[in-house]
Amino acid sequence: MGRIYINAIRVINNIKTFGWRNTCAKLKKYLHLGSNYVDYNKWMHSHRLTDSERQEQCGRHFEYHPKFSILVPLYESNCDFLRALIESVQAQTYGNWELCFSDGGRKEKCLYDFLQVYMQKDQRIHYIASQDGTLGIAENTNQAYTLATGDYIVFGDHDDLFEPDALYACVESLNAKRVQVIYTDEDKVDETGDYFFAPNFKPDFNIDLLRNNNYICHLFVFSRELSEKVGYFRKEFDGAQDYDMILRCSEKAKCIKHIPKVLYSWRIYSGSTSANPESKRYAFTAGKRAIDEHFKRMGIKAEADMNETYLGIYRSRYEITGNPLISILIPNKDHTDDLDKCIKSILKQKYENYEIIVIENNSTEDATFEYYKKLEKECNKVKVVYYKDKFNYSKINNFGRKEAKGGYLLLLNNDTEMINDDCLNELLSYTERDDVGITGARLLYEDNTVQHAGVVIGYNGLAGHTFVGNEPDDVGYRAYVIQARDYSAVTAACLMVKASLYDEVGGFEEELEVAFNDVDFCLKVREKGYLVVYNPYAVLHHYESKSRGYEDTPEKRNRFEKEAFFTYNKWEKILADGDPCYNPNLTLSNSDFSLRE
Repeated sequence: MGRIYINAIRVINNIKTFGWRNTCAKLKKYLHLGSNYVDYNKWMHSHRLTDSERQEQCGRHFEYHPKFSILVPLYESNCDFLRALIESVQAQTYGNWELCFSDGGRKEKCLYDFLQVYMQKDQRIHYIASQDGTLGIAENTNQAYTLATGDYIVFGDHDDLFEPDALYACVESLNAKRVQVIYTDEDKVDETGDYFFAPNFKPDFNIDLLRNNNYICHLFVFSRELSEKVGYFRKEFDGAQDYDMILRCSEKAKCIKHIPKVLYSWRIYSGSTSANPESKRYAFTAGKRAIDEHFKRMGIKAEADMNETYLGIYRSRYEITGNPLISILIPNKDHTDDLDKCIKSILKQKYENYEIIVIENNSTEDATFEYYKKLEKECNKVKVVYYKDKFNYSKINNFGRKEAKGGYLLLLNNDTEMINDDCLNELLSYTERDDVGITGARLLYEDNTVQHAGVVIGYNGLAGHTFVGNEPDDVGYRAYVIQARDYSAVTAACLMVKASLYDEVGGFEEELEVAFNDVDFCLKVREKGYLVVYNPYAVLHHYESKSRGYEDTPEKRNRFEKEAFFTYNKWEKILADGDPCYNPNLTLSNSDFSLRE
């Protein structure tokens, strides 16, 4: 009974601190309620090609039927694994392919005799061997290039597996639209070749994620036309030669297509990089250099840092150019203790060229106005302006924008507190980029669990924050909590935007008084062709909704439903098509990127 009593007290305290809605979310996560927890291996087997689907695909004729050249470097390869790879390619329902092997091993361990059996039976299989066995993986793959005659180049590893519809899915996509690059989802498979795990369900092309992690990896397909522009693999990037190649392709490709289907399995066994990343640490060092070289080619002043805890994940640091003025807009009603904490955290920032505009909205306490006078007197960076109509978050920020002089606007809730002293630097360094419109931050509850790490369109029917309630040491699915990446939206509790772009899209939609105005705003910015970036290295506490309260009255609930209906109708297409920064195989019921049933 004592333990139950203590836990009940914890729940009550959580309700007082975080509100009923957020406490319920945290409790569901703790008790594993509402989560899918789908057995991926069973899921994968149930989603593989059926016999009837196989027959249908084999009989289909495509108007455009390109040839695929699959490049596979060999080095003292395991014959059982190699056999499985070959047979997975031979099992393709689309038959216009060639398999180009390059053997970089020593002559005495040459695989010619083994492969000769397959080559005699299948003219689509080709083989070339090095003369002295000294080729690294890049040069070995380049040697396979010399055998390639296809319209599209495909990378494969000697111990991995292709799903039988891998090439079919690519051709089907190419017949819908001719693109230069295609990539698919992938997973891992054990030594038996029958147990699948650790799926990588990827977003559509996501440049900021790619600059922090080779999330594309396999299956990667690109046109011969593009290959002639980007050149061959480079030996100085051995271990990350595919990462380097993918980055170079991304720079030149006019269109990149993602197929959200697991069509490639990366084999895991003792000694493989995935099983033991430390065994090939050089590969991750090469990955950093690949990103740095990418920045140089693109003329971007930035560099990548390695993550020593999570090898293969990097942190891209962008150099701030100039010293632009940032206008920080903070709506406020009473709660001066919260506001003071927020402003003091701003005053500790390393970046100093900013103005703070407090937008006063119907405070009732005399102490609030005394605080304003004191604040303006003691800090020349602060200006208080007065919005006298009823609460409307969109109108308040649009009103504040008229008072702002900066080239960049930082929308900030009064119940936030910047944890690190380089928050402004982090937000500005991304927002300054020509291709970025908005940058958001990582927001934490008071207990340091995650409150916001990006927004997915479609969560719970409309939109919601990712990884809500994750503990401080829980970096989430594929460590997304700690990686900068593009999302469709971020919360306006901390949102930096170019002032010119704010004006271009017409500011915030004033029909949305409280809810979904930030989602609508971000989608408008993306509609203009700009990126919305989540930067996890700008970290704040968010003491959520202290000023306004919760949706706990009939009036508030009716208003919420009205605003939800407005947003749904306006953005019905993206809701129907699915969030391009997410993956249709993942759930919309939870914020944890778990598998959809």
